[in-house]
Amino acid sequence: MSVKEDYQNYILNTYNRFPITFVKGKGVYLYTDDGKEILDMASGIAVSAIGHSNRDFVRAIKSQAENLVHTSNLFYTIPQLELAKKLVENSIFQKVFFCNSGAEANEGAIKLARKFGKSISPEKYQIITMKNSFHGRTITTLSATGQTKYQKGFEPLTPGFSYVELNNEDELRNAINENTAAIMIEVVQGEGGIKLATQNYLKLVRELCDKYNVLLIFDEIQTGIGRTGKLFGYEHFLPVEPDIITLAKGLGGGMPLGAFLLKDKISQFLQPGEHASTFGGNLVCTAGALAVLNIILKNKLTENANKMGEYFRKQMNKLKKKYSTIKEVRGLGLLNGIELTFPARDMINQLIENNIVAIGAGENVVRFIPPLIITKKQIDIVVKVCEKILKERN
Repeated sequence: MSVKEDYQNYILNTYNRFPITFVKGKGVYLYTDDGKEILDMASGIAVSAIGHSNRDFVRAIKSQAENLVHTSNLFYTIPQLELAKKLVENSIFQKVFFCNSGAEANEGAIKLARKFGKSISPEKYQIITMKNSFHGRTITTLSATGQTKYQKGFEPLTPGFSYVELNNEDELRNAINENTAAIMIEVVQGEGGIKLATQNYLKLVRELCDKYNVLLIFDEIQTGIGRTGKLFGYEHFLPVEPDIITLAKGLGGGMPLGAFLLKDKISQFLQPGEHASTFGGNLVCTAGALAVLNIILKNKLTENANKMGEYFRKQMNKLKKKYSTIKEVRGLGLLNGIELTFPARDMINQLIENNIVAIGAGENVVRFIPPLIITKKQIDIVVKVCEKILKERN
């Protein structure tokens, strides 16, 4: 039997998988079971920030696995502490909670926000998120997600969530009130089509949060860990500061790890026994994540992400002037999307035929999120193939 047939027999079919089986990776390239070399413009959905099979990353994981893999959070471990210190030292936050995924990180942030709100009033539990947002697949993070297509069939949803349009100041003013506990926002909507929050909008969000005593949560699952050209996405929008950010994807570099970072002033709202994770902050995962951060900082990969992202958008905007099938080019750092007049999956399939893998962000947006180590030469390959595809469609 083929791999695809075996998958159908043994694995729950919840993904529209592309007909590729990857067996190896090196740098920005992936290798298939039939020997093809594929340029990776997806990074496992914004995960493989430092590329594949990085020597220092592999060494850190291997070394820790040889000593100790797991103890649970009933005991102290050194890799978790070292990673927490590194995150705090390179951010505006003072405390960290570790979990296993982005959805779990968002769940934790939501729990903390509700506990904070309830300390003020039993009615202060409502959370405002953005239309077109994406915050996870659990029932509560699905409820926080502002896209009905993901929620359909899973009702009743967790109550207490309302949605406003990103960058629509009037909608936000009308939605917030004394019973709002938190506003949760992605500074760049990833799954929602690479849509950026504006500086003025986030400034207003912060002002309203201060006025109504509301926590500001930035979902940085996709924007965090160097992806936008800074270590954290919020840095683009300073002096606006969130109270909490959530992380996953690039944090573990491929190891399952999530976290939320928070200000000291709200750390008392989750006490022992009120939130926990058996595997969160696992020794091997945190050792790997510490290596990821050290590699990014040492090799100035945020600077490369910024430069290469600008170059990518510049080259894609040149194609936009030539081909009417590109409606818009959007992005920040190496989190980029091109909106098309035709289905994104059509272009993604053609990219695969030309040994490039990218992913969608909605019906008509192709998302390009390569490892942060990508070079101009590799971007030129992608742009050339995109032009070939667009020319054929014209």
